[in-house]
Amino acid sequence: MSAQSLHAFQDQVSELLLRHRSLLDILSKTNQSGASVNRAVAKAITECGCIEVHAKKQDYEADSGLEQAKVLLDNHVQGDLCENCKEVIVAELGRNLFYMSALCNLLDIRLEDVVEKESRKCSTLGLFNMS
Repeated sequence: MSAQSLHAFQDQVSELLLRHRSLLDILSKTNQSGASVNRAVAKAITECGCIEVHAKKQDYEADSGLEQAKVLLDNHVQGDLCENCKEVIVAELGRNLFYMSALCNLLDIRLEDVVEKESRKCSTLGLFNMS
């Protein structure tokens, strides 16, 4: 998403959000939409079965290099989302992004600044960013 489209999306959210304008409403809707994303992924696994989770201890050796670790570490997901599950998850992610944008609006934060700052942090810290 370009900076311009993020800005336009944030402006659009500001225009559309009427019912949940209080901080507490937006915080609870952000949490609820995040839970809905998780639930949609869980349903893709448990109800549809288009993806499966095969989780186990990660085989990582301390003396292996970072590039080798990228190859060795597993994401535990097998299969691909079917079109229906993908559509549902994309919709839930969109709703989550909507409320995140609403929170940014309420706190006078530009969503594009958040994305840019996180991108710079990822570039600087690389693999150590989220460890």
